[in-house]
Amino acid sequence: MSKNHEEIWASCLKVIKDNVTLQAFKTWFEPITPVKVDEGVLTIQVPSHFFYEWLEENYITLLKKVVKKELGTEGRLEYSIVMENNSTNSTPYTVKLPALNKKALKNEPVTMPLNVGEKQIHNPFIIPGLKKVNVDSNLNPAYAFENFVEGDCNRLARASGYAVANKPGGTAFNPLLIYGGVGLGKTHLAHAIGISIKNQFPNKTVLYVGSEKFAHQFIDAIRNQTTNDFIHFYQMIDVLIIDDVQFFSGKEKTQDVFFHIFNHLHQNGKQIILTSDKPPVEMQGMEQRLLSRFKWGLSADLSAPDLETRMAILEKKMYGNGIELPKDVVEYLAYSINTNVREMEGALNTLLAQASLNKKAITLELAKQMVDKFVKNTAREVSIEYIQKVVCDYFDLPLEILKSKTRKREVVQARQISMFFSKKMTKSSLANIGAHCGGKDHATVLHACRTVMNLSETDKQFRAYLEDLEKKLTIQ
Repeated sequence: MSKNHEEIWASCLKVIKDNVTLQAFKTWFEPITPVKVDEGVLTIQVPSHFFYEWLEENYITLLKKVVKKELGTEGRLEYSIVMENNSTNSTPYTVKLPALNKKALKNEPVTMPLNVGEKQIHNPFIIPGLKKVNVDSNLNPAYAFENFVEGDCNRLARASGYAVANKPGGTAFNPLLIYGGVGLGKTHLAHAIGISIKNQFPNKTVLYVGSEKFAHQFIDAIRNQTTNDFIHFYQMIDVLIIDDVQFFSGKEKTQDVFFHIFNHLHQNGKQIILTSDKPPVEMQGMEQRLLSRFKWGLSADLSAPDLETRMAILEKKMYGNGIELPKDVVEYLAYSINTNVREMEGALNTLLAQASLNKKAITLELAKQMVDKFVKNTAREVSIEYIQKVVCDYFDLPLEILKSKTRKREVVQARQISMFFSKKMTKSSLANIGAHCGGKDHATVLHACRTVMNLSETDKQFRAYLEDLEKKLTIQ
């Protein structure tokens, strides 16, 4: 034969690439290594038993066509499978398949051991006395989609979560990995997906569990010699939600058992949902084979919410609790706490408790005092956005006009004052201040600050404006 095994497989890949999606090609065909070709038999090496079964279930027709095209009607395909186990000397073994011809359109089933050198375990899906209906989902009904405020910061994650909820295990988003910083809504969204699935598919078993609880359960199972029961229990689950999966880092045995549970669930079309504080590429102390599986589906990030989203979150929480707060108080909370939704909601709860216990009216002054105490160990600093809001309210101007190119005297003056206070009260660079004021450069900001200083020394009315505004901006 004129072509060697690498050339034959390269020709096969050209045809395959035109018949599958790019993501499927990268996931299921790029990892394959051609091993040899001998007397019309092409041997390819795949990284695992699971990988082999997935190809057989989903791409066998395509593989038959391309191999037959390259090797002729009598051509055959063999898999060399690297078994994944705890030993360091995992060796491939070969599965021979029937000839790829018209008489063998359906591939005969191949009986495979669970692991090299291991005995088959008896019925791995039943624990005596345990029924699927008895499994408590551990879902919090308060964390529903209805209570999750959508914004630019979370639109992809929410949309993919909604797709998974409508078709668990039946989308390309398996596993669905939701990642982001503390207090941005990862746990809320994970619960929301689980709740929606339970409502739409009552017969499906949904389980939410924190990664640390999973690890502790596994340790207990080892201590009580019930590891098989532990594995079998998780293999029964239809939708498994693991929160804060980064805590598996460094726990080799826990990662190993989760790896096998993951494989089983994924292979059987069950939905897996994971949350983490970082994307897979940044996870340290995790086995590569596990990280590669985390990348199979979709990784969707949650970023810090913008101002409009923060306002909507506060308003939704107030509406849900049947309370109403002055608009300037809500705006102040949204402007002041801008990186952590959980912290912002906690500040709202603290403010309500303070007002109720001390029988005080909820005012902007009370909100300023509370925020200063609530956010500890950080130097309190107003944001550029809040300064602009206060200045625009003071001069009765719409916020948008401050960022426009208009040269009207009153707008220019308000813009210069906001630049002046931004330089004085924040740690932002001149370039950043200018960017917030309609894309002005640092020289314009410096000029504005000098102008404000000069006017304050010569214009009594203007100086009064600055004093009033500084009182409104200064946190008591």
